[in-house]
Amino acid sequence: MPDDDKFPTSAPPRMADVARIAGVSKMTVSRVLAGRPVSVATRERVLDVVNQLGYVADAAAGALSSGRSSFVAVLVPSLSSSNFSDTVRGINDVIEPAGMQMLLANTDYDLPREEELVRALLRYQPRCIVLTGSHHTAETHSLLERARIPVIETWDMPAHPIDRVVGFSNAEASRAMVRHLYERGYERIAFVSSASKLDRRGIDRRRGYLKEVRAAGCEPRDITKSAWTTTMAHGVAMAHGAAALQQLLERWPDTDAVMCASDIHAFGAVMACHRLGLSVPGDIAVAGFGDFEVSRHCYPTITTVSVDAYGIGRATGESLLSALDEAEGEGKPDKTRGTKTVAATKRKPLPTVIQIHYEVVPREST
Repeated sequence: MPDDDKFPTSAPPRMADVARIAGVSKMTVSRVLAGRPVSVATRERVLDVVNQLGYVADAAAGALSSGRSSFVAVLVPSLSSSNFSDTVRGINDVIEPAGMQMLLANTDYDLPREEELVRALLRYQPRCIVLTGSHHTAETHSLLERARIPVIETWDMPAHPIDRVVGFSNAEASRAMVRHLYERGYERIAFVSSASKLDRRGIDRRRGYLKEVRAAGCEPRDITKSAWTTTMAHGVAMAHGAAALQQLLERWPDTDAVMCASDIHAFGAVMACHRLGLSVPGDIAVAGFGDFEVSRHCYPTITTVSVDAYGIGRATGESLLSALDEAEGEGKPDKTRGTKTVAATKRKPLPTVIQIHYEVVPREST
């Protein structure tokens, strides 16, 4: 047993401290921590010192030296959104049992910020990187191309994917909601969102609304073009929905239904109706997008487009594991034996594009 006076009393313990006290080289300590073959006596001596020192290996440094890490980098536009937090939880529930850890970052719907975060996270040599959406800067594309690691884009259905996709078409989901409102008998349908250029999924939902309304031979009532949006910060807020509804009714007082780019906007619109003495859906119907908890428990409950956010996360986790299998040669024919390797049986290869189901959920507000 090492003497107590050999143990450092200040500063975090280093691998060199473990090696010195155990009487071995740093390479031997590294082999023990990596589970590589050493003598039983040496392993026990090193691990005893590791436990007494409370030494924790620097995973980032190990990744940089070996070119291989257990990290998966995940970028989401908002940490306050329950949908994105559910997606993160789904990813983690798949990768953690596979011995991988998540590096999580918040882009705040800002593409230049996403670029800087991608640059910073790539220094940790992640095995895979997960992005939200399909719109990125040219430099982000270049960084990811040079990194040569699997990339998964989520919550969207890009026309030209970087690599793999787990998502759905926000435009088509929006069109499905507009069709539902027409089928319910509403004829003068408006659209409300924050109109932020940073919320690309909101823009795609607006595009779907415009396409479906024009296909029905109707005139769009698009409040996102109004001047009030230019003075508001980007992102999704209840205040956006409330302010937009008032602007909407001033411009088109005969509107009988409003579709919102998010349930958060829709909740703000419903509250504005209550303040104005309007009945929902008697005077005006309100629909949202996302199936947030608020839409299920407010009064009236809000008709919405439901997407399995947790399912997106699980599918993303499975997709990245499948991508790593392919990138590392698992599942490829063994030329020396003419058969598949044992590793090939671990996981079934997945398609590079996984389309997530969405559905319109009718509730009291329509």
